[in-house]
Amino acid sequence: MSLAELKMITLDCADAPASAAFWSEVLGWEVAHSQDEYAMLTGPAHALGFGSIPDYEAPAWPNEHGSKQFHLDLAVDDLETAEKAMVNLGARVPDEQPGETWRVLIDPGGHPFCITRAGSW
Repeated sequence: MSLAELKMITLDCADAPASAAFWSEVLGWEVAHSQDEYAMLTGPAHALGFGSIPDYEAPAWPNEHGSKQFHLDLAVDDLETAEKAMVNLGARVPDEQPGETWRVLIDPGGHPFCITRAGSW
């Protein structure tokens, strides 16, 4: 039994609406939400999000530093229970959080990911 279900991958970018418009045309997915700081496409099984980041720097290719800029969004049945279980597996919870419906955690390798209630999808 899994703790969570992958619902969305979110990419950092300079212009969320422009990125969403591009990928909407490429993938044929609907733009479900678009504003200056965030945009989201809905696909047949997953969503693709775009977050505008101030002073965004795109990753280089090839990238000798291995720095890529995205995070996973996971749906969970119970936010508090899932958070505790993931912390027990090695995740940590940073002090800065986006609000009450989403929780940011950091995996053991240092990668941030988000969890939210499955009913929010």
